[in-house]
Amino acid sequence: MFKKLMTIGEPVLRGKCNPVTVFNNIRLPLILRDMAETMYREGGVGLAAPQIGIKRRIVVIDVGEGLLELINPEIIMSDGEVGMVEGCLSVPGRRGFVVRPEKVTVKAQNRKGESFSIQGDGLLARCLQHEIDHLDGVLYVDKMDHEVFEDDEEVEEA
Repeated sequence: MFKKLMTIGEPVLRGKCNPVTVFNNIRLPLILRDMAETMYREGGVGLAAPQIGIKRRIVVIDVGEGLLELINPEIIMSDGEVGMVEGCLSVPGRRGFVVRPEKVTVKAQNRKGESFSIQGDGLLARCLQHEIDHLDGVLYVDKMDHEVFEDDEEVEEA
């Protein structure tokens, strides 16, 4: 079911989210379904649970390669550095230039509680970092070098 997006200024977007510890209940698959549906409906490439008002360490991502569900994700390795324009469904109408690691490895759990790791570069790396930041109460506006406006030509958007 499509959920209302929390926007900048909502307290749920700030502060650390709690880890998921129970995997064998009906609630987790429903949260994952609602998050994916909301992300797709809003035209995003990623969504973190606090963006729909849930203070849990849950992320969904789809950068065009299929839906990824990450429970309790944690960045365990990063490499390089690249700047890119970012936006956020929870910060409507704004974009900013953010420098982040170019490649990351993330350890997470699936909906059954099984551990896995994923490596990403480019847009996937960017999205993983952006969404994991949400789980710690950090928004891209906290990290951006500068705001980017429609008529700015200095940066390309991914």
